[in-house]
Amino acid sequence: MLHFIQRFSQASSKMLKCTFTMRVGASRRIDTLSFKTSLQRDLFPLCPRPWCCPSFPVCMSKAQCYHTSPCSFKKKQKQEVLPARPPITITYLPESPRPALYITLAGLIPFIAPPLIMVMTKSYIPVLAFTQMAYGASLLSFLGGVRWGFALTEGSPAKPDYLNLANSVAPVVFSWFAFLISERLSEAIITVIIGLGIALHIEVFLLPHYPNWFKALRIVVTLVAFFSFVITLILQGIYPEKGPKRPGQVE
Repeated sequence: MLHFIQRFSQASSKMLKCTFTMRVGASRRIDTLSFKTSLQRDLFPLCPRPWCCPSFPVCMSKAQCYHTSPCSFKKKQKQEVLPARPPITITYLPESPRPALYITLAGLIPFIAPPLIMVMTKSYIPVLAFTQMAYGASLLSFLGGVRWGFALTEGSPAKPDYLNLANSVAPVVFSWFAFLISERLSEAIITVIIGLGIALHIEVFLLPHYPNWFKALRIVVTLVAFFSFVITLILQGIYPEKGPKRPGQVE
């Protein structure tokens, strides 16, 4: 019994020593850590980067800064700004200079007058149809000259290159060919219609250097000429023919 008590007392004394040693070691570690932490806190403003002081523990180099602002997981919808649609060319007609506008409107009379007179007299008059065709062919030549002069002007956006000058000759070719086949008046009128359409396409779409108001005038003139020629061709098949086929020709 006495031997058992001695063994128990020796074991308990060893446990107390071990516990005391662990507590002392832990307290020393805590003191050392607190001392290093206070030292780092005091020296951090002087040496903000950890690699400047090699005596600091390596764990300081792994310090991270975390963003603490609230996160928004909703995707911002980008508002797509659509480009403004350019206005239609015909809307620039009121911006035309008054002399150009009035002279152009007066120049539509030779297109409108022949079919109007035929409707009033209820007869197809070949002389009026020929004068209408001749005026349209002359207009084609005029448009070709306008393009040529516009390209030759100094400071013009249209350069005097092969593209501009060759396209300015195209309406003249249609005008010449229309006069060449004027004996067949219907074919000549169709040739003038094709020439006006090609000239409009060249000036508005292919070589768009003219002012917008001039393009608007060209569209109006082409549409009026086209419908007047179409009406004349329709009246040829409806009303009886009356009068000579050419000016100065005797029946």
